[in-house]
Amino acid sequence: MSGTVRPLLTASVHAALLAARAAGLSTVPCSLDLGRSTTTVEIGVAGWIWDGRRFPFLDACKDRTIYYWTGVDFQPAARFTTSLIKLVPTEWGPPTFEIDGIKMLPTARVSPYQDAGQKVSLVQPRGKVILDTCGGLGYFAAWCLRGQARHVDSYEKNPDVIWLRSLNPWSPDSAWSQQAGSALTLTTGDIAERVATLPIASVDAILHDPPRFGIAGELYSQAFYDHLARVLKRRGKLFHYTGMPNKLASGRNLPNEVATRLRRAGFTTELIGDGVLAVKAARM
Repeated sequence: MSGTVRPLLTASVHAALLAARAAGLSTVPCSLDLGRSTTTVEIGVAGWIWDGRRFPFLDACKDRTIYYWTGVDFQPAARFTTSLIKLVPTEWGPPTFEIDGIKMLPTARVSPYQDAGQKVSLVQPRGKVILDTCGGLGYFAAWCLRGQARHVDSYEKNPDVIWLRSLNPWSPDSAWSQQAGSALTLTTGDIAERVATLPIASVDAILHDPPRFGIAGELYSQAFYDHLARVLKRRGKLFHYTGMPNKLASGRNLPNEVATRLRRAGFTTELIGDGVLAVKAARM
């Protein structure tokens, strides 16, 4: 972590700093980058020192909130423009994010970062040009780059989510993780609109992690899937995250609905985990 890095605080880290002060310790090891690394912090009575800079203890540090250093004080990593969007800590280290209280990434059984890695492996990214339709925090893109994808073309329509990425050390385009280089193109735009402009057979694989159907139904439409089939090369793979909606409560089977529409678009499909793995037919 360099001197240009803004430290991040969670309730657990802040509690460790306060406990060190109460115990009379002069230093304490902790993570100021959500578990990516461990550093040593000097403890004082009124505040703590890290990387030659002095920071205050917080008057209140809420659970389920990540605080970032603005240069003046610590503020929640959250914005309200058209909706409330915030980074949310997890027990795993890599954060998730929420939009109006709706969690965007799975965290119950696995780190959202590791979960993304498992899904990316299904499309075998090595040497491929990959379309990442709904970039979010960039975890799919990060694993594509780790898997030596040739290029990742990522779209995210919400500028506030892109701002969260700039704070998140686990995002591939954050100030703390520059290994993405030119292999990642992040476009601020709505893939539901932009997909029609993409060239035919221009990508080798697609990762599609849309918001819930009730929020973005257009990203589950037959017209959208037809466009995905058009831009994907023959035998190209698509992983479509659907989640595991409660069929009894909703009265519908979303994974099967998605698989049916993808087959109409020219894919073979397999329900796998919390999504659908699809392969474009060889003769399209």
